Amino acid sequence: MFSEAVRTMKELNLTTAADTIEPISWRDDRLYLLDQRQLPHQQKWLDYQHPDEVALAIQQMVVRGAPAIGVCAAYAVVLAGRQAWQLAGVTWKQAMTAPLATLDQARPTAVNLAWAVERMTKFYHSLPDDEDPEAALLTEARKLHQQDVAANQAMGRLGAALLDKNSTVLTHCNAGALATAGFGTALGVIRQGYRDGRIKQVYVDETRPWLQGSRLTAWELIQEGIPTTLQADVAAGLLMASGELDWIIVGADRIAANGDAANKIGTYALAVLAKYHQVKMMVVAPTATIDWDLPDGSLIPIEQRDSSEVTHFNGEPVAPAGVNAVNPAFDVTPAGLIDGIVTESGVILSPTTEKMLRHRRSYD
Repeated sequence: MFSEAVRTMKELNLTTAADTIEPISWRDDRLYLLDQRQLPHQQKWLDYQHPDEVALAIQQMVVRGAPAIGVCAAYAVVLAGRQAWQLAGVTWKQAMTAPLATLDQARPTAVNLAWAVERMTKFYHSLPDDEDPEAALLTEARKLHQQDVAANQAMGRLGAALLDKNSTVLTHCNAGALATAGFGTALGVIRQGYRDGRIKQVYVDETRPWLQGSRLTAWELIQEGIPTTLQADVAAGLLMASGELDWIIVGADRIAANGDAANKIGTYALAVLAKYHQVKMMVVAPTATIDWDLPDGSLIPIEQRDSSEVTHFNGEPVAPAGVNAVNPAFDVTPAGLIDGIVTESGVILSPTTEKMLRHRRSYD
């Protein structure tokens, strides 16, 4: 079983928040995850040595955010390889099937999870049957980890370049360093934009029901001294009507081939409001988030989480007993409401199927 420990960033050799937060670390032959359920009040790291426990951590929101889930999954494959070799020896590849199937189903909407498992699966099939695969798998997982950070930094530069000087922006949920291997997607753009003098003020939606905005995004921005104002989700329309807002910048958990983007529930409503108020909408995500097998967003699976997350807060009921509640974790914003999709490979303005395919050909 995993062990719980409250450890300092220095003890785990993690980068300080003022530089960039890194919520995933491989040390001492195990995977460490910063427990995002405990933030901002406590920084607790949990360590994992078995793949099924990592799948549960993903499901239970210890780690969240599509890119971070992908990186975490890659390390879970390392743990699966260790376990399979210990249990099955030269038939270790067959023993990988069950734990990776469990891992692949941990959260259905974030395509980066399946992408990472597929990439690591193709890699381990290239390895010899009669050698312990752990070292090779770890090298590949670390490569994926480093590539995510580099991609985030590239997206930060590309997205920030779209902003005018002294812009005011709004972000929803958390697409920061905590949702990635470091630096962030949407918050990567915001970080870079602030450093470049292109952002003067950031508004943060609290993001019900998990409060990723108030607990995580506000915490990240405050660590770096970026001017931040927290608001209830329902205040976004009033902010747009004031004329003060220039851009909405969000991440994505899956993008269809036509540019429709699934993100945290509430993003679609923001996009509709933004269209009416002539506020620009930017979606920031790595190319691994694009699901080229889905022609449009209507086919993106939407995770339905337990209704208690809506009817309760910190375990306490906030709704009458017996009331029905729905709790979709994501919604889909049509491409026609998006002004730009930013990936590490470039920017797609006013995305369409044709523009998305042209973008794909540019980096394939």
